[in-house]
Amino acid sequence: MALPITALFAGLMALWLIFLQVQVIRFRRGNKVSLGHADDVMGERLIRAHGNASENIPIFLVLLGLSEGLGIPAWVLFLIALVFSVGRIAHGVHFFKVRQGGQLRVFGMIATFTPLAALSLGLIGHGLTAL
Repeated sequence: MALPITALFAGLMALWLIFLQVQVIRFRRGNKVSLGHADDVMGERLIRAHGNASENIPIFLVLLGLSEGLGIPAWVLFLIALVFSVGRIAHGVHFFKVRQGGQLRVFGMIATFTPLAALSLGLIGHGLTAL
């Protein structure tokens, strides 16, 4: 079974993860840090931006793939995945700003949690009604 929406957003989010990882690598090479962030605030921010994305993206893709496999309309899944992706990018960009407010971070988390919750609840509902 083909899962084109999941494939599209898995590819896009993998590129975002690669971008975030490259930022961590650049920081570590530039500061001659082998492991961790050497108490450098920007290093810690870059590492957490990558870590947070790594923590949220996989479960989203699992939920998206399951939902697509169950036949949820493509336009609904595309919209949900687009909101999630924009949220992940906004959240990550927040960590690159030296001076900042929390607006991007808050938007990013809302745009992450809402699609995760929507897919989760939909799958729970489907699972309960299919028992």
